[in-house]
This record gives sequence, structure tokens and C-alpha cells, in this order.
Amino acid sequence: MTRNKFMTADDAVKLIRDGDTVALIGGGGGLMEATHTFRAVSRRFLETGAPRNLTVVHALGIGDKKQEGMNHFAHEGLVKRVIGGHWVWSPKMQEMARDEKIEAYVMPSGCVMQLYREIGGGRPGLFTHVGLGTFVDPRQHGGKMNASAKEDLVEVATIGGKELLWYKSFPINVTIIRGSFGDADGNISLDQEAANIDVYAAALAAHNSGGIVIAQVRTAVDTNSLPARSVRVPGAIVDAVVVDPDQRPSYDLPYDPTLSGERRGPIALSPPEALNVRSLIARRAHRELRDGTVINFGVGIGEGVAKLVADRNEVDRYYQTIEHGTYGGSLLVGLLFGFARSPSAMIDGPSQFDFYAGGGLDMAFLGFGELDAVGDVNVSKLGGLTVGPGGFMDIAQNAKRVVFCGTFDTKGSDVQISAGGIKVRKAGQVRKLVNSVEQITYSGREALKRGHSAVFVTERAVFELVEDGLVLTEVAPGIDIQNDVLDQMDFKPLIPKPPAWMDSSLFEE
Repeated sequence: MTRNKFMTADDAVKLIRDGDTVALIGGGGGLMEATHTFRAVSRRFLETGAPRNLTVVHALGIGDKKQEGMNHFAHEGLVKRVIGGHWVWSPKMQEMARDEKIEAYVMPSGCVMQLYREIGGGRPGLFTHVGLGTFVDPRQHGGKMNASAKEDLVEVATIGGKELLWYKSFPINVTIIRGSFGDADGNISLDQEAANIDVYAAALAAHNSGGIVIAQVRTAVDTNSLPARSVRVPGAIVDAVVVDPDQRPSYDLPYDPTLSGERRGPIALSPPEALNVRSLIARRAHRELRDGTVINFGVGIGEGVAKLVADRNEVDRYYQTIEHGTYGGSLLVGLLFGFARSPSAMIDGPSQFDFYAGGGLDMAFLGFGELDAVGDVNVSKLGGLTVGPGGFMDIAQNAKRVVFCGTFDTKGSDVQISAGGIKVRKAGQVRKLVNSVEQITYSGREALKRGHSAVFVTERAVFELVEDGLVLTEVAPGIDIQNDVLDQMDFKPLIPKPPAWMDSSLFEE
């Protein structure tokens, strides 16, 4: 039998019906994003008004914070519900959630990826400890981010005397994935992609729900020409193959075999970052590293630690991981977070999150938006906007030690750094150390219950999590503890002994 699953993007998106639940894969900056097909969905809706009332599900943040990615779905009427792991890449969708124009839900990225696998396996859902004691726990918000979100997608379950969260299965009608090469049978290779993420799991979920899988690739190849080990999604579960010859690893980066792991290349050392508040925090956080540890770097200031590791040629001293499924290499930062040059291994995203959930991480470097007296952290909802944790919750809740990296306050803060330390010339208008966080993304109590530890590094003070709260352990030289630290917090930290001074060498240019 001769098959030909090739079709245009415009024809492929006609397979999406009103009311469908659509799973999207991709990461920020265009990583594994089927941009050409996303644009076709938006174009069809704007020209015809169809499809309507979609439920869109995505594990990672997808977009460029401007027009691409999830922004193509941010039209009133096109989407009625979004279940997303990370939202900041789509300001338009954030606004729709804030303005109650959609039902907005957040789930941890790892839980979304693993839930696809459970849906594909015909199981009732994902049972996991990830999310207990946080805003996705139904005893708090159940992952609901606005008043329009009313359905309970998560429940508490007790299995074998152990309390877990149950992320319920639901049918996936359409999944849109991306690969490098595809043939007329629908076999898809990821050989030239910068990650695997949740491609297979999301495709499986749609196919086994009786839905369809649309795969976008850069290059069409002859049937039977792809080596079997190169095929990551078999044609048996793919319904349409869309070719975009202009497809790139990211929105801007050209094809680079060191990004796809096809070959190794020299690590390009960048000039040392000028000493500023963010690089100072990264320097202090870097002191927490221990040789041989398995680590994760989160987006934000945590990336600065990864940059120090690369610039100091320390990559081989640790086992670096990121939630996209990548190990080792030189991590890219900013809009290209999720990419790595010359990685040592690439595995599927759900399996990477299995590793995290099972306690495989020794240490993680993550950011914080708000921090309170009991060590709870908020990164998921700030200033009323849905942010979402991405992989933060799966990582933070399970790493043996978390190094939280963040500025002491924000919005208008003016801190002068010199060889002698720092001087706070003006406090920020927004405090980050608050009595109670707006939303719990990381539970200090749950961390201690699991025997884990956490340290909070800012430019002017360092805190350690203990049973009774936060202990002030270090302050920066030049800081007035009362005026610059205690008076700028909403709670009083524990100070059982005079805090140490942060190492003065951190403040040298």
C-alpha cells in the first residue's frame, strides 16, 4: 500500500475541529516549535473563524515574548482553556488569563509531560508527590489561575498509606510536533533538533486517544531511507507531515550540529560578565558547587552560574542537566535557555523528569520571585499575572539541595558594588521577602519533611532554611544589617549568632 502523509500546513490544520484538545510541544526561543504550523492555525482562525473553543495544553513555555509560539493561539474564541507549564513566553495569553477571557490552569512541566505518557498508556492519570503543599494542591488552588477556571483537574489520593496528587487523564484530540526529517509514511527523525522534550509522549497521547498527530519537519526524505534508530516517532502514530524548508533550531539560530549533539565542538568562552548585582549573586551561588554533583540550572540568575561554569572551564567537574532532557555541554542563556552546545547526552523529557522526581538531582540553582518567613517561594503568579513554574516545581521539590538566586528587592533598587562591598543607595519599591507569598510554588515545609536543604542567595544577604524558618547566615561587606536588610523585609529572620561577611573576593571586578 502506498501512503503519502505529506500535506501543506493550511490543509493539516483543517483537521483541527471546534472544541478539540490540542497538545503543543516546544520550548522558549523556538526550541522544537512547529512555528510554520502554528501560524497556519492562527491564519485559519482569523480568516474563517475556525476552529473555536480549543483547549490547549503545553508543558514548557512556547514563544518569543512577542508574536510567536503560544501568541498564535491568543485570540478570543480560538481558545477557551489553556493548561500550561510556563506562560511568560506569551504576554498575550497572560493578558487573556488575567482578563478572564480564557480558563487558565497551570501544572508543573514534568507532570504535563508524564501525564501525556499516562494518557497514551490508557491509565487514569499521573499519581505523584510533585506539587504537594503548593498551589497545584487542590487544598490550595488546584492549579487554577483565574476565576474562570472551575473544573478540578487535580485531586488528592492516598495509595498504600501515602498521600499523592492525582493529575487526571483526559483525551488529546490533536498533537502538533516537530522533527528534522519525515517520510511519506510519517516516520519522524529528530536527528538535527536541539532536544527531544515531550515529542513522543504527546504524539502517543493523541493517537491512543483516537486523535491525530501533525508533524512539521524541515526536510522530506524517501520512504525507507531513515535509519530505524533515527526514527523517534514512528509513522504508525503520525497522520500528517508538514514540510517547512525554512525551519531553524530557534527563531534566529541557523542549523548547528553542535546544538543537535551530532558532533562536539570547542566551547566558545565569552568575556567575563561585568560585575553587577546579577553576576555577584551568581558568583556567591557558584560557591555552593561540589565536584561530582548532578546539577540543574534554572532560567534567570541560575543561568549566570552555568555561564561561570563554562567560562571557568569547569564543565567536566559536574554533571549538568536541564529539564528538556539534555546533559552536559555549554548551556545557552536568555531567550535560548534550553539549548546546549556539545551536550553529552539527550533523553526524552518525561524520562528526565522521572530522574528528577526520583531524587536524582544533588543540587539545583533556581530563581525566586517572592520568599516568606517559612521558606515558601513563589515564582508562578506575580503581580496578578500567570507565570507558571515550568520545570521549577519538579526540580525544586526533589533536589537534595536548592540554591535560590535572586535580588533582595526589585523595581527601582539602586545598589553600588565596589571592591569593598556594596552600598544600597535606594531600596526597591517592591519587596521580595514578604510575610506570606502570593502563591506557593516551593514549600519549605515539604522540603524539610523530605530531608532536603535550601539556601537563598541575594546580593546583600544569604539565608538558610531550617525547621523554625530562615536563618540570616551572611551579609555583604558594606551593608548596614538593620537598614539595608532587616528594615527591608516583612518578617524578621532568625539570627542565632552574628552573620558572617560574604567573601570580599566576590566583589572584585
